[in-house]
Amino acid sequence: MGSLTVEERKHNILVIGSGGVGTMAAYALEKGGKAEVTAVLRSNFEAVEESGFDIKSIDHGPEPISGWRPSHIRNTIPDVGNMFSRPFDFIVVTTKNLADIPPSVATLIAPAITTGKTVIALLQNGINIERPIIKAFPHNPVISGVPYIGAIENPPGTITHVNHDRLIISPFSNENISVKRSTAAAKDFQEAYASCPNVTCTYEPRVENARWKKLLYNASYNTIAAILQMDTSRMRASEFIIDDLVRPAMKEIQATARTVSGVDLSDGLIETIIRADNYTAFFRPSMLQDITKGRFIELENILGEPLREADNAGVPTPTLKVIYSLLKGLQFKTKESKGLVKVSPSGKGLKYGKRWEDEDGKKNGQIG
Repeated sequence: MGSLTVEERKHNILVIGSGGVGTMAAYALEKGGKAEVTAVLRSNFEAVEESGFDIKSIDHGPEPISGWRPSHIRNTIPDVGNMFSRPFDFIVVTTKNLADIPPSVATLIAPAITTGKTVIALLQNGINIERPIIKAFPHNPVISGVPYIGAIENPPGTITHVNHDRLIISPFSNENISVKRSTAAAKDFQEAYASCPNVTCTYEPRVENARWKKLLYNASYNTIAAILQMDTSRMRASEFIIDDLVRPAMKEIQATARTVSGVDLSDGLIETIIRADNYTAFFRPSMLQDITKGRFIELENILGEPLREADNAGVPTPTLKVIYSLLKGLQFKTKESKGLVKVSPSGKGLKYGKRWEDEDGKKNGQIG
């Protein structure tokens, strides 16, 4: 049997973050026939190594998919410096974007990057997520993926996929790389993903449009649900939560997007998103699920970055600032529970990283 031509050769793709979103992305890429996927698994590695993924999918049904695996699975990030490793054409990052929690995404993916070759696809929430990646890998194209999909993993290795997989792909701007090259990289990935007939993957030239639009939901419903410990159906039933919190938060994102990026998010779109979740579903947004399970939340790129952009542009954001402060408090509690910060036994000092501060904020120097 002859070898594949250049046109027939499958993309070598690494997927980092094989929970619900990452697993469905890997499945779509392989089902499309234009990709060979290596998936990096962490807590679910043993379950998938033994039995594969069990998937119940609204797109790929009607029968459940049992025992599926991508072409390769690993429990560590591959090191392409190893002479036996084939360079990756794309690295797809679907982990939560925890900018304030180490390690950074750039540190995490570094071993698998081939300078000048590997395209980095960020299928993550928020704005300005590309900046630290472009800084770390200035000569690698970085592209944006905004997923609209409802997929969760519970227990490990079992995926429930309930909303149609719709992915918007765009090129991030990078002064070190030509627009032509970045656009080509985004279109190549879009073509590979869209080759799966069961999903919808479209190319959009302006990355800002899709990212600010998704922030309307994530900076309001997602964040407020986490603070109140309340599903979206109950939030809507209360009415005052929508009127006093959700809609004002969306309006502040709307004003910021228009001022900072020239993106017009209409009042009609806001009202559509307010009613987007099925009223009978009692949907629990991802940030609420993370808080409930004692996990870190995607705080900085969903709220911190929009607020910093708003402040720089002089856009008032009083509702979002209160939400942000409350979420920082919840994140602090999670950091403490996981040992990233410690309050001294006497209550008179605080250990944050390697530095103590007393009650007056006076630095007491480095500790071991």
